[in-house]
Amino acid sequence: MSDSEVRRRPGGRAARVRAAVIEATNELLRDQGLTGLKVSEVARRAQVNETSIFRRWGNRENLVIDALLADAAEQLPVPDNGNVRDDLIAYAASLAKYLTSPAGNALDRTLASAGDDPITRQLRDRYWEARYAQSGRIAERAVERGELPEDTDPRFVLEMLVAPLHFRIVLTREPLEPDLPARVVDALLHGLALS
Repeated sequence: MSDSEVRRRPGGRAARVRAAVIEATNELLRDQGLTGLKVSEVARRAQVNETSIFRRWGNRENLVIDALLADAAEQLPVPDNGNVRDDLIAYAASLAKYLTSPAGNALDRTLASAGDDPITRQLRDRYWEARYAQSGRIAERAVERGELPEDTDPRFVLEMLVAPLHFRIVLTREPLEPDLPARVVDALLHGLALS
């Protein structure tokens, strides 16, 4: 069999190992937070060898980033309804639901309460950069459709959208009114139109 004929089976052992490790990592993040997460405990829960984790992810930080992104990607798909208002409302509503779930709330608090040492700061920055790159497509598509000004900064749009939700849920721990996502989106779009 030639090299071109050798293919990895989708959903094979590597996929199962990755899924088990990601699930164990997210469980530990919810249970113990970022500072309590140990690769040895991830390996034990996932029933894999610790060296397999280091071989695939290189270090604990890469593992945590991958786990957080996998969870967020699953829980927070980027909507594409054909117009910016509907997309932003759908995204904000799913973010509110995620952040008020036990898993989302624990992960958000983990990121918010993590220290400012260089490794943790890099981990947090990499997480947010990846999230902005994914969800920023909402604003990029709106610019392409002419719904937002050409000089719109997609990251700024997302920061303005998610900040009130994170503030309410993580900092003040206030309940979210069901219409809050639409109110935030309308205020944001109104502000962008005036700028």
